[in-house]
Amino acid sequence: MSAVVARANDRDAGDVARAAGVPREAVELAWSCEVIDLHLESFIPPRLWGYDLLARNRLGPLGGRFFGHLDVPRALEGGLTGAMWSIATNIARGASARPALLETNLRDLQRTLERSGAITAVRTPSEYRAARAQGKHAALLAVQGGNALEGAEENVASIGGGLITRVTLVHLSNSIYGDTSSPLRLRGDRGLTDAGREMVKRLNDAKVLVDLAHVSPKGFWDAVEVHDRAQPLIVTHTGASAVHPMWRNIDDDQIRAVADTGGVVAVIFHHAFLGRGVRDGRRVIDHLEAILRAGGEEAAAIGSDYDGAIIPPPDLRDGAHAYYRLVSYMLERGWKEDRIRRVLGENFLRSWSRLRA
Repeated sequence: MSAVVARANDRDAGDVARAAGVPREAVELAWSCEVIDLHLESFIPPRLWGYDLLARNRLGPLGGRFFGHLDVPRALEGGLTGAMWSIATNIARGASARPALLETNLRDLQRTLERSGAITAVRTPSEYRAARAQGKHAALLAVQGGNALEGAEENVASIGGGLITRVTLVHLSNSIYGDTSSPLRLRGDRGLTDAGREMVKRLNDAKVLVDLAHVSPKGFWDAVEVHDRAQPLIVTHTGASAVHPMWRNIDDDQIRAVADTGGVVAVIFHHAFLGRGVRDGRRVIDHLEAILRAGGEEAAAIGSDYDGAIIPPPDLRDGAHAYYRLVSYMLERGWKEDRIRRVLGENFLRSWSRLRA
């Protein structure tokens, strides 16, 4: 057993509860659940400055602002049974170089995670269940920014040995596939291009989840129009406009459109998207409840965007404690155990099982 696995397993619920500042009940409930974060960007720091993903790191000089939220030891300590570990597209690289770079990054991320001895990269829900039966964290590898695949769209199913489980169509800048929701687009909303519509169809054919986080409002509805309705759509890290209306969040109609396909909408931890005056992670619960009201009990999930240059509320900046605190807040709101289980992971697993066996 690796040192990482030993540290994660040799824990007492009372000690963990005291460290996180939550009732023991919250820790024990979290440990009995599948806890799946649908958007981790913790591979960015290793790519930028050699951050050791296998070491237990501190929050850093900025106290958990922007980076330093998570690494493998803290993911395991924090109770994560699975997560989408994302690879962000480097738009500074020319389009012709991106697919090969993506192959390299997929291989590097998989090797890094599996070197821990505690994590297995999975491609399907059945592989997820097999990893969990072995007591391992199941890593779903994902792509943030579909332009990483530019010129290789027809190979989506085989890139990285079929490891890509999700593609976020666009990121923070416009691309060949369409417009971002970000103000950086600096013009009107043209939605998806013809290439973007074709990309949605390619992802459908490859049974890769189409992620509509970051896409412009028109692009969102363009994707809904061309998407195979037999497959679930997903929004992996966003907020609910009903709680805080702004360019990055989605409205009730969009939430319902995703829910109607059997998909899920996951709430981000970034304070600017959660709302003005946010003091703690209870605001995440506000957004989750708004999604549940609009889309139903199977529509909500969590997608922190850890290490994606975000600033979480102070109590959610360390991934070793954050998920236990969210469970504590859910209990505080009077959520029943079955709702907590669904939102933490079962909603996503049900949705993903509609796409892959």
